[in-house]
Amino acid sequence: MSVTPDRALPAPAPDGVAERPAEALLLAAGRGERMRPLTDTTPKPLLPVRGRPLLVWHLEALARAGVRDVLINTAWLGERIPAALGTSYRAAAGTVALRYSMEGRDFGRALETAGGIARALPQLADIFWLAAGDVFMPDFGFEPAARQRFAASDALAHLWLVPNPEHHPRGDFGLDDAGRALDLDRDDPRPRWTYATVALLRRALFAPPWCDIAPGNPDGVAAPLAPLLRRAIAAGRVTAEIWHGAWTDVGTPQRWAALNG
Repeated sequence: MSVTPDRALPAPAPDGVAERPAEALLLAAGRGERMRPLTDTTPKPLLPVRGRPLLVWHLEALARAGVRDVLINTAWLGERIPAALGTSYRAAAGTVALRYSMEGRDFGRALETAGGIARALPQLADIFWLAAGDVFMPDFGFEPAARQRFAASDALAHLWLVPNPEHHPRGDFGLDDAGRALDLDRDDPRPRWTYATVALLRRALFAPPWCDIAPGNPDGVAAPLAPLLRRAIAAGRVTAEIWHGAWTDVGTPQRWAALNG
């Protein structure tokens, strides 16, 4: 699918009304191949866990933290997510305005994490939360204090890491005593942790020298996030902390069933 001219960049607000920048981006574009046949008819972030869709757990937590504007990217069965959630979500702690970056509609495919973020960037705040729509972290708080600490630092990203699950025993990143993330060699004996796919990010991470995708990603470049993080880690610009609360990457029907057991 080619990009039509009016979709070269995310559309402006109707009638010239300026929207507030979104304070969080929830990733909901993936196909969920390992979750088939569940995801043949339902986007993985809409699969129910303990009585509510996976995405709704994040929306409730964001609302409790005072976040009121959230952007969701979509691709696979993407039209079903706005059909299910609409343009606002009424959480127990308040209403969250929702908008969408429709990668499937605009490009016919998901743009991977960095490509999807670059596409959504014109609608995002200078500092924004990122969370994968297929992870279950019921106790995570998206705390305003964490955002304030990040804003006061020189970091381009702050990552939450978790103890390595059975399906990812080697982990992703290390952590030094100063709270800086480390990109360790495979033979480095220091501990490695798994990236929880929850982070605080600065828009500056998606500009040179870290990222060469054009603002708004009008060409639909698909790109992963890890290379950008590794460049910033090498420059000492990524911080991290360990999350010891409940966390599940809902990546297989078995893990999904275990959560609902």
